[in-house]
Amino acid sequence: MIGPSAPYSETLMFHDMPTDMLERMRELERRDQADRADGTSRLDRLRQIPEETGRFLALWAASAPEGALIEIGTSAGYSALWLSLACRATGRTLTTFEVLPQKAALARETFSRAGVDALVRLVQGDFLNHADQLDRVGFCFLDAEKEVYEACYKAVVPRLVPGGILIADNAINHRETLQPMLDTALADERVDALVVPIGKGELVCRRKAEP
Repeated sequence: MIGPSAPYSETLMFHDMPTDMLERMRELERRDQADRADGTSRLDRLRQIPEETGRFLALWAASAPEGALIEIGTSAGYSALWLSLACRATGRTLTTFEVLPQKAALARETFSRAGVDALVRLVQGDFLNHADQLDRVGFCFLDAEKEVYEACYKAVVPRLVPGGILIADNAINHRETLQPMLDTALADERVDALVVPIGKGELVCRRKAEP
């Protein structure tokens, strides 16, 4: 079992990953690959990020300024496991939002089996119904249904602290669908933003300090 009592200055993210976490990650990776090959319906597929994106997210989250760490779209909890490594290393917690009950149940199983219950709080419900409860956000990972990306962007950016980070998945492989949101972000004078060609493409936005 791991938790926020670990000595942060001595905790590395990638070199001492707990066995239970690695086993659950590999299990979810195998299931994700099978989902993509066997005709599993779109809503039932895990549709999770690749490992390289998980490492990318963990590095950004571990470097994020003070403020809430949130994830919009949990699925079975794979990306949240990577983000929990940043939480473990920095003494923080992650709040993740999942709208589908079946995915939330899988995520609860993931967090229990990986031993990260103390680091991750799962909220079953629509993030947009909870956004008003947030104040200062240091880091956000957005990986929900693509139709809600722009609404989530508009809800999160005003709540980012100076230097706060918003990363949105699928910025390349779903670029046509997400183009209006990407155009909004790249033209938004409140943030510095770019699309990074890692995994399926990540939009990375950093909130500027107020003048």
